[in-house]
Amino acid sequence: MPDRSALAWPFFEPSHGERAGALDAWARDALPSLVDHHDVDGSCRRLVAELGRAGWLKAVAPAAFGGEGGGYDLRTLCLSRETLAWHDGLADFAFAMQGLGSGPIVLFGTEEQKRRWLPEVAAGRALPAFALSETEAGSDVAAMACAAAPDGPDHVRLDGEKTWVSNGGIADVYVVFARTGEAPGARGISAFIVPADTPGLRIAERIDVISPHPLARLSFEGCRVPVSNRLGGPGEGFKVAMATLDVFRSTVGAAALGFARRALDEALDRALTRKLFGAPMGDLPLAQAALAEMATDVDAAALLVYRAAWTRDQGAARITREAAMAKMTATENAQSVIDKAVQLFGGLGVKSGSIVERLYREIRALRIYEGATEVQKLIIAREILKARAANHGRTGP
Repeated sequence: MPDRSALAWPFFEPSHGERAGALDAWARDALPSLVDHHDVDGSCRRLVAELGRAGWLKAVAPAAFGGEGGGYDLRTLCLSRETLAWHDGLADFAFAMQGLGSGPIVLFGTEEQKRRWLPEVAAGRALPAFALSETEAGSDVAAMACAAAPDGPDHVRLDGEKTWVSNGGIADVYVVFARTGEAPGARGISAFIVPADTPGLRIAERIDVISPHPLARLSFEGCRVPVSNRLGGPGEGFKVAMATLDVFRSTVGAAALGFARRALDEALDRALTRKLFGAPMGDLPLAQAALAEMATDVDAAALLVYRAAWTRDQGAARITREAAMAKMTATENAQSVIDKAVQLFGGLGVKSGSIVERLYREIRALRIYEGATEVQKLIIAREILKARAANHGRTGP
């Protein structure tokens, strides 16, 4: 069972603890029959449908559009990802993509766009995807080449490719970012809602990775999209993307936290039950040192993740610095925690199919997607320098 002691921290309301406990119980009962790691597409469709049926996806949409509350409660999103990740990475992925894929619609969609898509997403009847990266434009979004050119008075024509698209190949709708040329670099990008059955959109490649999940490269060839499908204003696509990532970056840290907690739990059980030199492994000083480091890394990550989530839930317009710190620390710490768990398991730690072996594969991608660790460092440095410059010349502490 996941450690719930953090729910006593002042970041949380009683309702958060109740929700985490209920989701944990649901996951224990439902996930074994829903997840088949040899059928990731089918598993994700089943997971989304059941998460929607059970009401868990209401967290990704406002109440007016089939969800709950007036907007995102980021602590709820983070707790949901942490809890599901503790149980299974694919379950976390399915939940996360319902949020990230529809996030631009929640934050920037028109009333009509929200009414069309959000109730379907929240009910688990439609799978969304977020198509931002390209072969030469990952961390450097300004290098984007996929273009949207005017095609008559009411349409644009999309041409180019997107890659590393999570939910690619199974999504019902894609939020696609394309160069529209209003200004150089990042200021000349717009975002569009593109239903999966739009002529000219095709799945160019399905991408296999070390921890399988639906992932694809998309091709757009004369893909005609109504201008009314644009999210935000012309040239505001970078703003749409960054505002969405500003919300969901913290949840990546929460997923990493779930993986790390599971690794620590497995390591503690191993230390208590594995006999070495006539005594439990946990009696060995080096094993104790590893466990102490693991527990500290977990708590440090949790504090930063939920500091970021709480800050946004208190009304902060942006949490760029807090989210970057949370994502960077939680994913890097989780990698370290899981590596130590593998070491404590010895040969069993690298046996295919073992829990810690699966966690070792699951965690690696989180240090890359939604902004690699190196990018998070740049973001943090930029934010603290900007804050310092704004205060430059003021007197007092």
